[in-house]
Amino acid sequence: MTQTETRDAAAAARSGRGRGGRRPGDRSGGRGRGPGRWTVYLFVVPAVVFVAATVLYPLIFNIDLSFRDVGVAQIVAGDAEWVGWENYADQLGRSAFWHALVTSLLYTGLAVAFAFGLGMALAVYFNQRFPGRNVMRSLLLLAWILPTVVSANVWRWMLDGSYGLLNTVLEAIGLIDGDMFWLARPVPALFAVVFATAWSFTPFVMILLLAGLQSIPEQLYEAAKIDGAGAWRRFASVTMPLLRPVNLTALLLCFIYTFKTFDTVFLMTRGGPGEATMILPIYAYNEAFQFFRFDTGAVSTTLMLVVPLGLSILYFRYLRKEETA
Repeated sequence: MTQTETRDAAAAARSGRGRGGRRPGDRSGGRGRGPGRWTVYLFVVPAVVFVAATVLYPLIFNIDLSFRDVGVAQIVAGDAEWVGWENYADQLGRSAFWHALVTSLLYTGLAVAFAFGLGMALAVYFNQRFPGRNVMRSLLLLAWILPTVVSANVWRWMLDGSYGLLNTVLEAIGLIDGDMFWLARPVPALFAVVFATAWSFTPFVMILLLAGLQSIPEQLYEAAKIDGAGAWRRFASVTMPLLRPVNLTALLLCFIYTFKTFDTVFLMTRGGPGEATMILPIYAYNEAFQFFRFDTGAVSTTLMLVVPLGLSILYFRYLRKEETA
């Protein structure tokens, strides 16, 4: 065998393409097919079944419900007439629906702004080295892991007009005189549910941003210091540009979680006073389980998907653009 034939044989052996050659772990005899290939798909089956049963089926059922005339009588009888887009036209013609949508967007925007601003401040603070840093981080996570029913009732107790903690403090320092029922007034009630929601989401945002901050090379800050950049200049010119993908992820996730929040607002105000905190999830709940209009309730929840879905599409298009740039 010549030297050229020897080199060709060695290359074929390394790539598994020689006579009788196999790649490590290849049990298919080199044909690319066999039991091993289908075994891989079997591992995916439980995940596919789980997603189909818990996500796809409820979603398709809800969309189908939104195109039918479904009340209590139809639920009992087991038949529901197909009415097409009538339910959507009915909902989009109601001022109550648009009020709930605007209130949802306002509530979500304010809560995301507060949670992101506070989360960023805490992430920058905990990115510094000081004694007890890990303990303080763990304590802050309590707001995130605390059950919503507990945190909402704690906020109700603190804002109660008769025996609330906030009134006690404000009376002690002379800012108010007498009982102040915060959750019974439209504007304070809206800001109360915004603060309660932002308070619970802030640790989640902080964790995401802190992970992003710790991935920025320290040499960049040292180079900026040598160039004479101050703390604010380093934050604006180094931190924020490099943190932009993490910022967008945190904003998107926080928006989606907040936009579909139901329990915090329902437990604190039930959409009141009046309709000051009537967000879309509570509006849909009332339609379905208070007025027993299951079809229009399904329409509301289906339309709720539009805003987060649109933002998600924009987010993934941005990521694809960044990857190809």
